[in-house]
Amino acid sequence: MTSTFLADKRSGQGTDLPPPEKVRARGRARRRVLHWLTAVAFQVPALVLFIGLVMLPMVFALYAAFFRWGGFGMPSDYVGTDNFTDLFDNPVFLGDLWRCLVLVVLSLVFQLPFALALAVALNQKLRGRAVYRMLFFAPYVLSEAITGVLFSMVFAPDDGLADHLLGAVGLDGVGGLWFADPSYVMATLFLVMTWKYFGFHMMLYLAGLQSIPRELTEAALIDGASPWQRFRNVTLPLLAPTLRISVFLAVIGSIQLFDLVWVTTQGGPDHHSETMAVTMFQYGFKRYQVGYASAISVVMFGICLVFALAYQRFVLRRDLEGATTTMRGDGK
Repeated sequence: MTSTFLADKRSGQGTDLPPPEKVRARGRARRRVLHWLTAVAFQVPALVLFIGLVMLPMVFALYAAFFRWGGFGMPSDYVGTDNFTDLFDNPVFLGDLWRCLVLVVLSLVFQLPFALALAVALNQKLRGRAVYRMLFFAPYVLSEAITGVLFSMVFAPDDGLADHLLGAVGLDGVGGLWFADPSYVMATLFLVMTWKYFGFHMMLYLAGLQSIPRELTEAALIDGASPWQRFRNVTLPLLAPTLRISVFLAVIGSIQLFDLVWVTTQGGPDHHSETMAVTMFQYGFKRYQVGYASAISVVMFGICLVFALAYQRFVLRRDLEGATTTMRGDGK
């Protein structure tokens, strides 16, 4: 009888205590609820900030784009799609689209290859390469406002540093009105952009290069591959995911460029350096045509969204699928 009582006590029978299986199930359910509440507690503040500071302004900008509105009170003068039709009849905005395309092409053709070449060079065993990396990355740390003011002085007409340096090497007639001449302003602006942002892309490439197993390049060297063959057939394919991310960031950054242009030229001379963001600022905060400026912001968002979705669909698809497979543990 004693052994039967002990067995019933262990199994929970013959007592007021619930069976151990039920106790463990309740404990697991309690832990799941606690984990869920913890996740909600961490996510709700970020979600509230995202909705209040990102989603609601975006929705309101889309709403205001269909009104002729000066920015005071609530929009009431509904004009339908007139802001958008006027936008694409505006030669300044059409010029903004063309200048955006020019900056994108220049970034892909000159800025990113230059950053890649420096990254490859600084990935070698060089004396003082840490100092070089720091020096090349330092411009990216500076704010766009400081960079704009700095190069406004460097490219100042007649007495700027650029003109003095050109005069010292006998090229007095090459310089001049760097930011004031319509023929030179975009090239000068692109030089400033390259100086400001190439260090960021260089560090991206350096991180990608250092993640490539050294055994692969050493095996190619043993097989007799030349430096160019090793770079083309080993380094470049393995660096492709980093290159794709860099291209994406460069394109989006060129589309949204504002602060450097505003500090250096404010879109001048005669709109020849104006970008979509500068035009939006001019109409929204200088002319108080906020409805029209909202239409510009909607078009900018649409261009960025279409590019991002298309780029993800056709370019980043393999990278994303590989990351998903690895996270699920299906990779071999």
